[in-house]
Amino acid sequence: MSLWTSLEPASSTVDPGGSTKVRLRLRNTGDVVDEYRFEPVGDIAPWTTVEPQALRLYPGTTGTVELTFAPPRTPDAAAGPNAYAVQVTPTEHPEATTVPEGNLTITPFTEVRAELVPPTVKGRFRGRPRLAVDNLGNTKLTASISGSDNGDHLSYDIHPGNVQIEPGQAAFVRATLKPRQIIWFGSKEQRPYSLAVQRSGAKSQLVEGTYVQRGFLPRWLATFLGVFMALAITFVMLWLAYKPQVRSAATEKLQEAGVSTLPPSPSASLPLPPPSVPAQAPPQEAPAPTPTEKPAGGGSGSGGGSEKKKETKAPDVTAATAVTRLAADDPGVRHICYRAYETGEGWQKPVCDGAMAGTVGQNRPIKSLNLAVSGTKGVNGNEFVHVKEWLNPWTSVADGVDLYLGSTKADDPYMLAFGINVGEGTVCQNAHIHNQSWLGLQCNKPPSYIFGGTLDQSLWLEAVKFTV
Repeated sequence: MSLWTSLEPASSTVDPGGSTKVRLRLRNTGDVVDEYRFEPVGDIAPWTTVEPQALRLYPGTTGTVELTFAPPRTPDAAAGPNAYAVQVTPTEHPEATTVPEGNLTITPFTEVRAELVPPTVKGRFRGRPRLAVDNLGNTKLTASISGSDNGDHLSYDIHPGNVQIEPGQAAFVRATLKPRQIIWFGSKEQRPYSLAVQRSGAKSQLVEGTYVQRGFLPRWLATFLGVFMALAITFVMLWLAYKPQVRSAATEKLQEAGVSTLPPSPSASLPLPPPSVPAQAPPQEAPAPTPTEKPAGGGSGSGGGSEKKKETKAPDVTAATAVTRLAADDPGVRHICYRAYETGEGWQKPVCDGAMAGTVGQNRPIKSLNLAVSGTKGVNGNEFVHVKEWLNPWTSVADGVDLYLGSTKADDPYMLAFGINVGEGTVCQNAHIHNQSWLGLQCNKPPSYIFGGTLDQSLWLEAVKFTV
């Protein structure tokens, strides 16, 4: 061995976004002049610099190089101990390469970003915002979510109420806001509220939003009903006050003549029909055959043929059908519904607002996607298919109208990727690629579109999720 090394200190600590230095001492224990080159290795090598990068030493002399560690303040700089090493290669004796090792502890830091999507929701009986929570720190985030407002006008149903988010990841929390009192008549009212992200031992992080509560009936209708009721009551009062007295002159004449208007006794009823005309019983209907019975008769003659029932096939439930129903049940809230056409299986049933369309791990590429939106002023998109490029031009449809991407024809290729945008607001997507995992929830920044999927021709699109 022609080299001796020593790290001073062997263990050190650094804050993300800061830097620290470690000294590496080495001595040439050989009998010839040698030049040594230094190269950082390990997980934290991208954040390590060595000065100088080469050192020339005479036999028996000692030299020093300085290692500088500067991890960034990002989730990539994982908190905790991290082993590092420096490869020292002698030029004259490369077989004597040595790798001194040390330990660098990166301190933890927490950074949370929360945003309401959308920040303003509207509705008569409820509102459904989503809270996006991003963990920008280098440690696992555990937090609870709660809601509040001035005056206690709203109740909150939050799911999930607690989240655990890995560094660099994000989570979506669904919240349902319900007004404690319904506005039956009148104009809309704004209800400011806030959702709090509470971490243990830290101050709550508040995210402000607004719920616009609409009246059940418009003000003009309340005025109309009030006027109508007043007129109806006035008419009834006048009718009762000036009701005409009607008397029957025929009744008076009968009373004067002593004629009774009572019905005759049973003994004076109409005579029975003569014996020569027998009474006929009502015709009896033949019992209908049960579903398991077959009509009688042979194969010949006018009455021997069997009748065939005509079956009417129910129409397909498309994404537009599903989003129209959802918008009717929940007016004033943005929705997106979609379904996937799988190779060998056909169209699936539509799903909405973040549910999965397609399958995972069953080798069924998606050939076509059917989407429809409400409350976003339309949706437009484009698709990237196997062994081809993007299919132009972009296709645009209005709210409540079906948008189709890709093709369901047997000989047409399957989909690899897609681009999508909405007319107003934000659209988010998550795509699952064959032999890979979910790529993660991503949202566009209007007016740009959001890309989902892959351009690798050896892969394909397996499943998707959309939210607006």
